[in-house]
Amino acid sequence: MAAPVLLESSFVHDLGAAAVATAVFLLVLQFWEVLAKRGVFEQIDPVLALAACSSGTQAPFLAAFAPGINIFRMLLLGHGISKNEATVKSMSRYGDHRELLKGPLYYACTITFSTAIFWRTSPIAVAAICNLCAGDGVADIVGRRLGKAKLPHNPNKSFAGSIANFLAGFVASVGYMHYFHTFGFIEESWRMVMGFLVASLAAAFVESLPISTELDDNLTVTVASMLVGGLVF
Repeated sequence: MAAPVLLESSFVHDLGAAAVATAVFLLVLQFWEVLAKRGVFEQIDPVLALAACSSGTQAPFLAAFAPGINIFRMLLLGHGISKNEATVKSMSRYGDHRELLKGPLYYACTITFSTAIFWRTSPIAVAAICNLCAGDGVADIVGRRLGKAKLPHNPNKSFAGSIANFLAGFVASVGYMHYFHTFGFIEESWRMVMGFLVASLAAAFVESLPISTELDDNLTVTVASMLVGGLVF
């Protein structure tokens, strides 16, 4: 009798956590959209809200539900089925709704699938999400403001942006490693720290290449982080 009750309790807890995380996720997005509409920010990256779910089999998918909503939002907005000028402005460079079918859509897919497949026990997911969210996001901000010295192999990228990409991705990865270790999800070690160092270096290098401009760095940074992460972890 106890097992079904515990299972049901776990599912209810996970469902409630997913609902709260989704609500927070949508509220934060709404907040950034208002700021973008008022011209406070030119462009922002979508914000991730994570559900504090249990270790049950349903937990990864319920936790992935919150960022997964953004996949459908990007598809609807990108195809022009749904209209929201504030969202388009906040997540695109040139205000074209079709831009949402590239970088923002890749962004949402990366976070959703990393959460559902790797969950919170894999350093590969930590590297991929942190190099994308923190690394690539900070690189854009720093590059716009301090990126006067351009890279010799790509005049669209700067030394300042690439260095910021590496440092932000690496620091965020180590921070999340320690955070997950606190709850017993990951066993932190210096070997893992070095793995994050290599993965962040690879992500920053790939982001600096001209191919990242052609394909979209949200895609190339993610693929590089996962491939290198699969080798070093």
